[in-house]
Amino acid sequence: MTLRSRYDRDILRLALPALGALAAEPLYILVDTAIVGHLGRPELAALGAAATALSVLALFNFLQYGTTAQVARAVGAGEEETAARMGAQALWLSLGIGIALTALVIALADPIVAAIGIDGRAAELSVTYLRIVSLGLPSAFLALGGQGYLRGVSDLRTPLLILIAGNVANAILEVVFVYGFGWGIEGSAWGTAVAQTGMGALFVWVILRRVGWARAAVVPRLARRLLSVGAFLFVRTAALISSFVLAGAVVARFGDAQLGAHQIAFQLWVFLALVLDSIAIAGQIIVGRELGASRPDEAFSASVRMIQLSVATGVAFSLLLLASADLLPRVFSSDPAVLEQCRELWPLFALMQPVNGAVFALDGILIGASDGPFIAVSMVLAFACCAVGLVAASLLDGGVRGVWLALVVLLLVRLATMGARFRRRRWLVTGFA
Repeated sequence: MTLRSRYDRDILRLALPALGALAAEPLYILVDTAIVGHLGRPELAALGAAATALSVLALFNFLQYGTTAQVARAVGAGEEETAARMGAQALWLSLGIGIALTALVIALADPIVAAIGIDGRAAELSVTYLRIVSLGLPSAFLALGGQGYLRGVSDLRTPLLILIAGNVANAILEVVFVYGFGWGIEGSAWGTAVAQTGMGALFVWVILRRVGWARAAVVPRLARRLLSVGAFLFVRTAALISSFVLAGAVVARFGDAQLGAHQIAFQLWVFLALVLDSIAIAGQIIVGRELGASRPDEAFSASVRMIQLSVATGVAFSLLLLASADLLPRVFSSDPAVLEQCRELWPLFALMQPVNGAVFALDGILIGASDGPFIAVSMVLAFACCAVGLVAASLLDGGVRGVWLALVVLLLVRLATMGARFRRRRWLVTGFA
């Protein structure tokens, strides 16, 4: 790999603010946890159940990714008017989906919490929290669509500033509502809902200012285009999430120590994935823009560089994890049984990182190329292979190492399928039709 490339400046210019925005997004639930955790065990259990239910909303990240790819392609093709109108369509779609999900959560909060498996006082508090916090979902979804559009026009600074402002407002409001007004866990929910509403309003104001009210009308053709791309990304995300949910369910059967070790490794995996995903977001933007401008050679060359940078980052992660194999797990647990299970899975967890880097980069590149059907099919195939591995781990008593071996299979299948697609260059479809 060459030490420098003419694409590095553009990649870093996009990836660094994307990393900041990605890191800011999980802070809502962290702040909630820090504040609610001091109220008592039922309140903390209630928040945990609600967070589990709300994690399903990650399925709707297609509102960001699909919008980014399509807007970047339109910008590259010189279709500024179309790009602006697509930004408005992203807002309308996000608002509609957010309102629908708010109604569902309010209506189904009781059975949702029951399905998660808690009862008593904690269940009551969780239902209350879900119903209140769901009022902020339309605005949270507006933020998703808004980020997708702004990323597509290569403006990643504005979303970062809005997300930071939303997190600061959330922290202040929660302290005031929970401790100042004595509202308990309800205050935490209201703080998040109000902060998300303000954040959503800021995204709407910024985007409508940029595109103009005259371009804000619903355009069914463009809305359908975003939905058609998003449908395949929805399938891709559902299959990916299902892999991790199934892995968690299998490892839980082996015992608390195995589950604790799995949780430590998985949370570290999610943290490291933020860095890799920021490079993938740069891939979505650059590839979409270059293909829209009918520059397939530039799109391919920039993509090769992004893969190199992402793999190099994964190698660095591997070396860091291997060097801290005895130290890092102790930050999260002092239980000897949990630490022993960490030693079982650690080599797999560490050595999978370069593969992770290649997979994240390829995923972002193909999303940027709007290669949705292939992404969906390859992800479903990877999930099927991973599921077979997880069933085998369960039947053969493979323990936590067997579970992580199945997750490595997930990555290797994705690498093989997307890598073959990348080399054949069939994804290099130019223009904006």
